[in-house]
Amino acid sequence: MIFDRMRRPMQRLSHFLVAVTLAAMTAAVRAGDGPQGSAPDGDAPASTSADEDSPAGMKLIAAGEFVMGTDDANAMPNERPAHRVRVEAFWMDEAPVTNAEFRKFVEATGYVTTAEKPVDWEELKKQVAPGTPKPADELLKPGSLVFTPPAHAVDLRDMSGWWTWTIGANWRHPQGPQSTIEGRDDHPVIQVSWDDACAYAKWAGKRLPTEAEWEFAARGGLHRMRFAWGDEFTPNGRHLANTYQGRFPVNDTGEDGFKGLAPAKSFPPNGYGLYDMAGNVWNWCSDFYHADAHAQLAKQGVAIDPAGPTETFNPTRAVVQSPERVVKGGSFLCHVSYCESYRPSARRGLPPDTGSGHVGFRCVIPASQWRAKR
Repeated sequence: MIFDRMRRPMQRLSHFLVAVTLAAMTAAVRAGDGPQGSAPDGDAPASTSADEDSPAGMKLIAAGEFVMGTDDANAMPNERPAHRVRVEAFWMDEAPVTNAEFRKFVEATGYVTTAEKPVDWEELKKQVAPGTPKPADELLKPGSLVFTPPAHAVDLRDMSGWWTWTIGANWRHPQGPQSTIEGRDDHPVIQVSWDDACAYAKWAGKRLPTEAEWEFAARGGLHRMRFAWGDEFTPNGRHLANTYQGRFPVNDTGEDGFKGLAPAKSFPPNGYGLYDMAGNVWNWCSDFYHADAHAQLAKQGVAIDPAGPTETFNPTRAVVQSPERVVKGGSFLCHVSYCESYRPSARRGLPPDTGSGHVGFRCVIPASQWRAKR
């Protein structure tokens, strides 16, 4: 696993560097400025209020049909075409899993995350360009990717300008060994891989959402809107998500109230009562990532509860394809000059053993599964 543009030995070694590979597709590309249309489309579902028989901290998303993806010519190709999808009812965590919640899992199970395990060169070399030399042993120690803003403008096509492979970075020390999550129990857990998220979900009696479930829930009952709250990014000048303001990636001015990661639930929920469905942290989904997944689904007419493609395909990867999984929602690093991935239709792919400083997750429980337990 390697990001082809990164040339320095330390950066070439890391199987975590692909955490930002797909973002290369968005370099210097602005998403469209025009609205996709504000009229409701299809049978807009309603989130059911929780009661004493509801799973704690979750919202029920009623079954319904919606338009997934977009036909906006200025969106990324992997978001097109718009197509109809129907999903069955499910419960979704109202916010991303927090440090406090993840700690309970680790303390109960003794689980060790991907970022806390040494890099296995024998496994790594299967997924890098042939002939890639083995890095020095001291560089194959546990660690992860940390956002390190440069002091000057950099080429937005080369993400080594703002990501640093940092030994000792993990969910407990998200910015490196000297950092801590003390006092940040309410922040989304980060530096977690897809494998870590699945392990947590299994322990909690849940699973990761499909991409269709995630996008359906993110739209909050609004159809064909550009954002989770409507077509205007800052209605009446109000920021409704934790994103990057200022000059990316040099200076985040924090106009939305935060420079970097924000506590979960810092911004208003969407129409279904779900927080952080745009910005703050990317969310892992269960689907394999395929750049043409939407085109495949569009052939079905109305896709019923799609679980995603059976294999991965990412045309931006020049080396051996690893089984990438979908992430949705964007993060605090998304900026209009770079990706605008806080839009519901935006999507990226990451290898399952990849974590970074802006990727988290939330879980779901199918309503039928929950009913069967009662």
